[in-house]
Amino acid sequence: MLTEFVRDQTFTVAWFGLMAVVWLGWAQEDPPPSWRKWLGLGSVLGIALALGFGVLTARHWSDGTALADRYHWFGVLVAVEVAAAGAGCAVLARRNAERWMAWWVALVVGLHFLPLSALLDDPSIAVFGLLQCAALVLLARSLRRNDVTTSRYAGPLMGASLLAYAALVVLAGTAS
Repeated sequence: MLTEFVRDQTFTVAWFGLMAVVWLGWAQEDPPPSWRKWLGLGSVLGIALALGFGVLTARHWSDGTALADRYHWFGVLVAVEVAAAGAGCAVLARRNAERWMAWWVALVVGLHFLPLSALLDDPSIAVFGLLQCAALVLLARSLRRNDVTTSRYAGPLMGASLLAYAALVVLAGTAS
């Protein structure tokens, strides 16, 4: 996150670390055996980021935030995201296409970064979301050719990208 708000930077790193753990955990549904150690290592890194930067976020909680006077819009965005993810999963379940649920939720998450970037006044979040969506569209083509759960590939893609963006935020924060 390329912003002047330290609180937003530290929160982003902490949140992305936590969400990386979630995605890498979902990838544990059906990973190739050789991936398990890497998924576990990524989860440990995500936990470390979540804890370390969670403490820093608490220390900077009274600092400014780009979300000042916009929290209601943030709530609306999150509600729409959850509703879209849930509705899509319900449709997939009715169509006996549950294996696509991880991919669908990942796409919704990637798309939610577009309006979030406007709320946070940070175009890098939109670029990040567009890159995730592009990778997911490319991934869908190969997923159609086999019958593995989409969590096998969508989970690591999302987890690794969240960790990578968190690392960029850390580097941007230390460079300024």
